[in-house]
Amino acid sequence: MAPGKENVSLLLKLYYLMVMTLVAATYTVALRYTRTTGTVLYFSSTAVCIAEVIKLFLSLGILAKETGSLSKLLTSLRENVLGSPKELFKLSVPSVVYAIQNNMAFLALSNLDAAVYQVTYQLKIPCTALCTVLMLNRTLSKLQWFSVFMLCGGVTLVQWKPAQATKVQMEQSPLIGFGAIAVAVLCSGFAGVYFEKVLKSSDTSLWVRNIQMYLSGITVTLAGVYMYDGAQVIELGFFYGYTHYVWFVIFLSSVGGLYTSIVVKYTDNIMKGFSAAAAIVLSTVASVILFGLQITVPFSFGALLVCISIYLYGLPRQDTMKIQPVETKVSKQNLVNV
Repeated sequence: MAPGKENVSLLLKLYYLMVMTLVAATYTVALRYTRTTGTVLYFSSTAVCIAEVIKLFLSLGILAKETGSLSKLLTSLRENVLGSPKELFKLSVPSVVYAIQNNMAFLALSNLDAAVYQVTYQLKIPCTALCTVLMLNRTLSKLQWFSVFMLCGGVTLVQWKPAQATKVQMEQSPLIGFGAIAVAVLCSGFAGVYFEKVLKSSDTSLWVRNIQMYLSGITVTLAGVYMYDGAQVIELGFFYGYTHYVWFVIFLSSVGGLYTSIVVKYTDNIMKGFSAAAAIVLSTVASVILFGLQITVPFSFGALLVCISIYLYGLPRQDTMKIQPVETKVSKQNLVNV
C-alpha cells in the first residue's frame, strides 16, 4: 500500500470531514423543503438517477486530471472498466444498495418530520460499527463502543421533540417513513463498509472505483425510474416538477457522494458516521431559522454528548500508539538480559 495515500495530513482530513458535514446538513434540510413545500411534486427516482450521472461525470473529470492526458485516461478506462467485468460486478453490489438507500431517504423525508428522520437515521452508526467488526475484522475497544452509543444517546436528546409545531401542512404516513429509514440504515451500514473494504484492499484509484460503481448505479436507478414512475414519467416528462431547489438538492447529493468516498478512503466509516452526527446539530439550527424549531435543554445537553463522544472515539488509537514503543523497549531489555 502506498503510504502517501493513507497518511493524509490531519488538516486535510478535517477539511474533508468539515465539507462533508456541511453538505450533509444542508442536504437534509433542502430535501425536506422540496418534498413538503412545492405544489407540484417531482419524481424522486429521477433525481436519484441524475445524481448518479453527475457523480459519474465528476469522477471522470477528476480521473482525467489525475492521469494527466486523454490517452492515459482512455487507457485506464479500457483496462479498469471495459476490461474488468469482474471488478464492475464487485462494485455493482454497493451501487445497488446505495441506490436503494437514496430512494429510501426521499421516501422517509416525504413522510416524516426532519427531526424524527435525523434521530432515527443515526441507528446507522452502531450498524456501521457492527459491519466494520464483521466485514473488516477490526476490533473496537470498550471505550469506542461506549462512544458510539453515547453518540446515539446524544443525537436522541438533540432531536427529542425539538419543536411543538411545524409549518409543514401535508399528509404523511409515519409507518412508511419509519420503514424507509429502517431499510436506509441497513443499506448505509453494509454498503459503506463494503465499499471501504474494496477501496483499501487494492491500490486502484479511488476515482476508477467510483466510475465502476456509478456506471452500475445509473443502470439500477434507471430501472427504478421505469419500475416505480415509468408511466407518469412518460406522460409528464423526466424533469416534471423540477425547480432550482430540486437541482440544488441533486447537486448536494452528488457532491456528498464524492466526499463520502474520500472520507471512507482516508479515514473510516465510523468517523463518517460521526461527521453525519455533527451535521445533525447544524441542520437543527437551520431548521430553527427555516421551519421555526425551538432549541431546548435536551438539545444543548445532547450536542455536548455528541462532542464528547467524538473526542472519546479518537482516544484509543492515540493511546495505543504511545504505549507500544514502551512495551517494545521493555521486551528488548528482557531479551538482552536472557
